[in-house]
Amino acid sequence: MFLFAFHPEANVANSKEAMLCCVKEKIGEAVLPGDLLAFEIQKSENKREKLICGPGLRRDGEDVFVCKSGILRHKEPNLYWIDLQQRRYVPAKGESVIGIVTAKSGDVFKVDVGGSEQASLSYLAFEGATKRNRPNVQVGDLVYAQFIIANKDMEPELVCIDSCGRANGMGVFGAGGLLFKVSLGLVRKLLSPQSEIVKDLEKIFPFEMVIGLNGRIWVKAKTTQQTLIVANILESCENMTTEQRRSIFGRVSENVL
Repeated sequence: MFLFAFHPEANVANSKEAMLCCVKEKIGEAVLPGDLLAFEIQKSENKREKLICGPGLRRDGEDVFVCKSGILRHKEPNLYWIDLQQRRYVPAKGESVIGIVTAKSGDVFKVDVGGSEQASLSYLAFEGATKRNRPNVQVGDLVYAQFIIANKDMEPELVCIDSCGRANGMGVFGAGGLLFKVSLGLVRKLLSPQSEIVKDLEKIFPFEMVIGLNGRIWVKAKTTQQTLIVANILESCENMTTEQRRSIFGRVSENVL
């Protein structure tokens, strides 16, 4: 007769040690859902530095797990995220998106944001809107709006005003121009303040661009041909290296000039 001693706490600790990996060694490499990351954050004497988990990472107490497959990225001092080529959008509170008005239902507009369900947008959620002065919003219009409610238990809700009641660039737009969809990873690259793609495009010819975190981009240039050139370049940037992108930009610039 053999007796086995079972210690669940020891087994949990061993499983964590097996999954645990140093973040410094994983930066720039592929990670998979379920990976447990070990962070070494230096604490200063006056204040405690915080760890910021971006898209693709989930924090559970002191542990940080990978919830989406992709490349682990890092930005000083303590910002980490997963760079992925995901196209399916999951609404998140505070994110600005491009939506398409699909229906009017009483005092609420239904807006398609590319998620699993449509979002609601009140007619009072526009700058200067009142019961007598309603905004001119039609089915099929494009709106640039921000989520104020986005969770799995409630219907997503959008607004076209900030906390001060100002539009601040939000509202109905899109007279002319072209709307197309790219990956969420490319959208975050374009929204980066140091985005080389946007800076290189601005050198070719002037254009207008609206970028939504739901993977939708709207562009408008002086002519239809220039608008299509910008859209095609942005769509192809997902699978190009820096050298390939600069080569294409150079050839386009020569043809335009």
